[in-house]
Amino acid sequence: MKCPVCGFPELTTTHEPYKYDESGLPNITLANIEIRRCGHCGEELPAIPRMAELHKVIARSVVEQHAKLSGAEVRFLRKYLGHSGADFAALIGVSRETVSRWENDKEPIGGTSDRLLRLLVVLDQRARDYNVVEQFSGIDTPSDATPILSFSKEGSSWHPRAA
Repeated sequence: MKCPVCGFPELTTTHEPYKYDESGLPNITLANIEIRRCGHCGEELPAIPRMAELHKVIARSVVEQHAKLSGAEVRFLRKYLGHSGADFAALIGVSRETVSRWENDKEPIGGTSDRLLRLLVVLDQRARDYNVVEQFSGIDTPSDATPILSFSKEGSSWHPRAA
């Protein structure tokens, strides 16, 4: 393999801890990662396998902490869930500016929003699974009448019925 930066034809390979700054979190270190280095320009090329699984483990570890989420953690979790800042703001009922202030540590995330974000991660409610923003659009609009909900028992299970 050639160096992608300078084209040097030979890279050395080691296995060592790697500070995973690419995650956007300042405190993530990966143990025993294969790192290829260019002896000419010093470029480092870490080989990080199974990134989706790694990000899921990081997300779960972040939400299990007992401290309020930092701005970097809010940003990581929002991106992990697959939301843009605007979609995430609409989903949880705040402005895009509020999400931006949280993510840039200009304002701490509120307790209710913190718990909601953690719950979305724990329940693995990612944007790719369905359009969660559209599902909850209009939730803040007052209803003129209470809808009638109908259910039917089919076999041993209950199911919603079309009205």
